[in-house]
Amino acid sequence: MTLRPTLAALALSAAPFALGPLAHAQDRVTPMTPDVVASYEQVRAQADYIKRVAMVPMRDGTKLYTVILMKKGTRNGPILLSRTPYDAAGSTARTASQRLVDILPVMDAEFVDDGYVRVYQDIRGMHHSEGEFVMTRPLSGPLNATGIDESTDAYDTIDWLVKNVPEGNGKVGVIGSSYLGFTTLMAEINPHPALKAAMPQSPMVDTWIGDDDFHNGAFRVGTLDYAVEMSTGHGDAGAKIARGAGDDYTTYLNAGSIGNYARAWGIENYPTVRKVMENPAYTDFWSLQAVDKWMAARPLTVPTMLVVGQWDQEDSYGAPAVYEALEPKDTANNMVSLVIGPWRHSGVNHYGYELGALTFDGDTALQFRQRYMKPFFDHYLRGTPATIPPVLTYATGANRWEVSPKWPMGSATPLYLGANGTASFAKPSGAGSTSYVSDPASPVPFLPRPIDIGDGDQWKTWLVRDQRFVAGRPDVVSWQTGALNKPLHIMGAPLVNLFAATSGSDSDWVVKVIDVYPDTLPEPASQGSKPAMTGYQLPVGIEIYRGRYVHGRATPAKLTPGRVENYRFVLPNVDHVFLPGHRIMVQVQSSLFPLYDRNPQTFVPNIFNARAGNYKAATQRVTWGGAQASAVLLPIVDEAAAAQLTPAPVNSVP
Repeated sequence: MTLRPTLAALALSAAPFALGPLAHAQDRVTPMTPDVVASYEQVRAQADYIKRVAMVPMRDGTKLYTVILMKKGTRNGPILLSRTPYDAAGSTARTASQRLVDILPVMDAEFVDDGYVRVYQDIRGMHHSEGEFVMTRPLSGPLNATGIDESTDAYDTIDWLVKNVPEGNGKVGVIGSSYLGFTTLMAEINPHPALKAAMPQSPMVDTWIGDDDFHNGAFRVGTLDYAVEMSTGHGDAGAKIARGAGDDYTTYLNAGSIGNYARAWGIENYPTVRKVMENPAYTDFWSLQAVDKWMAARPLTVPTMLVVGQWDQEDSYGAPAVYEALEPKDTANNMVSLVIGPWRHSGVNHYGYELGALTFDGDTALQFRQRYMKPFFDHYLRGTPATIPPVLTYATGANRWEVSPKWPMGSATPLYLGANGTASFAKPSGAGSTSYVSDPASPVPFLPRPIDIGDGDQWKTWLVRDQRFVAGRPDVVSWQTGALNKPLHIMGAPLVNLFAATSGSDSDWVVKVIDVYPDTLPEPASQGSKPAMTGYQLPVGIEIYRGRYVHGRATPAKLTPGRVENYRFVLPNVDHVFLPGHRIMVQVQSSLFPLYDRNPQTFVPNIFNARAGNYKAATQRVTWGGAQASAVLLPIVDEAAAAQLTPAPVNSVP
């Protein structure tokens, strides 16, 4: 394959820069001397690092663009690899500088300062790599007959690195978040012998159940923007849907169905768009791509530390799902670890002082990287001693790190919904129901309007946004406990056990567990504090379920109007302490827009192609008490479990 012109210049990045004859004959410069030079070498003689660019060959002849960086003088260094669709060249050019820690992401500083060789690689078909891009390329097998996947590419890359990087010590670790979390997991399948440790962070694992594209069958509209950005050119075209400015709530509402939206903007034939629109149910198309199932079917041979943010707004499902798949293989409880930090998506690799209105005890991300992340790799790539926790979580509310022997630590305890908007751990003595009208013409927003999903300040923190912005809406119903008289600690994934009926023939159900702060008033922000959280309604977990799948994810079916169904699904995994004086609230609604597409509430074979007349208001009824007692099962830590918890040190590595 012929390389694009930029590759030739990039491959010469280590060569000295020269301007040719003009550099030595300034007297020949005239007003008409052309003011263009071919390139500029940023890495100067005074740089504290070495940078190499290589086109690494794969077994099918495809070559992948690979950037290799290390401090000058590095010898016998472990190799830390990340395989990315997001531009290896850009990932290694954070700041124009002669210091390695400046040009790399902040999470790399501890590694390169301690003699690691850092490697970033464009996956096939993206940016400067050859080949064809397939979104989260399936593992070789029923869905992929080529014999080539991200697992084989990782194997071939590691094989090349240990043979061609003389500064390396022959041991390789892989790390990455989000899509890079997916490629990190793939490197563990049929792994190269030199692969000694892996840290998948917020990995994309099952994009129908709970990562990215769908959540329990409800479609995330941001997938369309992502598809255009990733699949135009080689991911470097800067393509965006040119819908202009304004409130995304209005934009998507006026478009009608998501199918209409895609067709209106000319993206309906993008392969990724077709894949989601033509496969709305959890058939083999999705289930055979689930990475946790791939991992469960293979031996656990690579020490793995799985990392996720408690308020990960994109991929909260994957890391705990893989932990659940791998943990039964870890008979000595020393091969797989789970970490849940108080972060947004990929927050572990940035700064962890705060999230939205929340403030934590120091930079929690740096604490983890220094005390646990680097020692994990040092242990397996250098043989240095380290204490690696089986489970490490940050107890939000109490603001402390905790080590536990397993996950979940809490025991499922029903918090029952009851009469008059009350919630209690005692089952209601009577039975009844609470109703509301859900109208697709006025869906419940997931953020205060105006909404801009592309605005990082909105997107990164929406999961901790004060939920009082929906207070008073008639299509949002709430149940609340009394003020707690002692701390209540939960560790695990709350389980929704909802009994509900609709007057329509399809319905979405959104359930939130909320920590309601007391009406206490600290010193004002003018004294240096953050704004007061008096009465704040902090979401501990939010999730959605598309009703048509209640009897089978692969077999959507019309709901019987008025018939009560039992909807069971989990909220994201959390370690949270509800403090004394706080209350626990459960909210139920039937839309979360425009994060998720609208359910027309009339059954149609494919919601992507719903027509305007299919969108109808419906009366929703949630039952409580009796034989159909709706509840959220909270994973409460009892005294026996609490005795197994250990405070986790977070000071710098001794």
